[in-house]
Amino acid sequence: MTTNPFDRRAFLRGSASAAALMSLPLPSISATTTSIRLEWQAFKTTPHYAAFLNAVKLMKAVTDATKPTSWAYWVNVHVNYCPHTAPYFLAWHRGYIYYFEQQLRAVSGDSTLTLPYWDYFTYPTIPSEFTDPATSNPLYVAGRVNSNVYSALTIAPWAKNIINFQRGTSNSYEALFESAPHNPVHNIIGGWMADMQSPTDPIFYLHHANVDRLWHAWALQPPTILPAQNSSYWAGTFNYAPGLTMARSKTYMPSLLGYDYSNDKVPTSLPMNAQEGRIIRVQAQTGRILARPALGTFGTTAARSIATNRRSLGGVTNLMLNEKSVSARIPLQASAMSSLQDAMSPNAASENNALAPNAKGATKAFKYPSIVLDNVAVTNAGKGGGYYYNIYVNLPAAGDADADSPGHFLGTFGPFEVSSAVHHHGGVLILPASDVLQNLGVTNLSEVVISIVRVNGPNSPSGQVLSVGEMRLELSTDAP
Repeated sequence: MTTNPFDRRAFLRGSASAAALMSLPLPSISATTTSIRLEWQAFKTTPHYAAFLNAVKLMKAVTDATKPTSWAYWVNVHVNYCPHTAPYFLAWHRGYIYYFEQQLRAVSGDSTLTLPYWDYFTYPTIPSEFTDPATSNPLYVAGRVNSNVYSALTIAPWAKNIINFQRGTSNSYEALFESAPHNPVHNIIGGWMADMQSPTDPIFYLHHANVDRLWHAWALQPPTILPAQNSSYWAGTFNYAPGLTMARSKTYMPSLLGYDYSNDKVPTSLPMNAQEGRIIRVQAQTGRILARPALGTFGTTAARSIATNRRSLGGVTNLMLNEKSVSARIPLQASAMSSLQDAMSPNAASENNALAPNAKGATKAFKYPSIVLDNVAVTNAGKGGGYYYNIYVNLPAAGDADADSPGHFLGTFGPFEVSSAVHHHGGVLILPASDVLQNLGVTNLSEVVISIVRVNGPNSPSGQVLSVGEMRLELSTDAP
């Protein structure tokens, strides 16, 4: 896997790109026509298939990455502006693939060309048109580790209790969906998809069209709670490139951008192959994990202040992750456990809970717990992907850990998350833990054990793949 041509200064300066982007259609005030995005298997039977292939081929042939007509330009849009593990992850990407679709139309000359989607809940294997290594095939890229994503899939975001949308709310759809299945699909495919330059791989756009479709399908189901169109949540604009922005309010529903999907239904089951052995498994393991992974031996860190608004209650150091799953017991002094219980109580700002001053001199309570992975890194063996880890709090030490796992699930961790954490947050990955701890009953906790459970695709690396400088339990005064 080589590095894309990337000149951040030239891209952000955008003197040439701004003029070129003026030709892209901006979202109208009210769309009068609706185009339908088709699943790939249907799309490839239409006359638009040839136009799509030609557009991809022509864009890849443009070597000047500062031009919107080049493939690398849109990779750089993602690198420079995309939000991950942050608000508007879904909405920003909706605008992104809209503008990319407009560029495909402009390059191909097909004004009705639509971006197809890949429904991996029906067809879990990458379409064969993307895996043919013929030199004339513009959809092929070298470096993918797996062509099927069985082990990446979950229907957890469509559980009946997932009715809130935005981050910071209980059981947030956006946060849960980004963690899985979005991230695992990137990780299991691997190659470019396991990196922030993932749009280098054309399958990225079909993946994100499906991500957009699944969000839309969720939003159509009552009693799901999407912030109202006139809510302040949708105020402001998204940036994509110099001269190219979009009002957040335009990303409220696909219809505002003039398109819909051929299938607006949420998945209700996994493909049969994904159901075999459930999705929590480790290399060479065909059955379910009946007990949480064994405790590893790690160095420990004491409670301390991390920042004005963040403090650690304790942690472990130097986690070296390989093909084996592992658990780590986070040491908590009695005072730290008391602080955690106070933070999770209904009166989190009571006199028993420590307060921190904010910039204006007022005080806020430390009431938002998270598991923080600090100084994360990926090895040469691990950066290609083909695997990821599910992270859990206090899996049962014995019994059917697989069956109990949903209520303990914190998030996912793989090379894609590392690339995002390094790019966006200086190598820090924060996994909010309020929902899980509330569900487990924090007042009954006698310890905090974090389990890091390996999940593999059909092809996956062995040996050390990821490292974590410190994994700690934090309290923050600010909602994640």
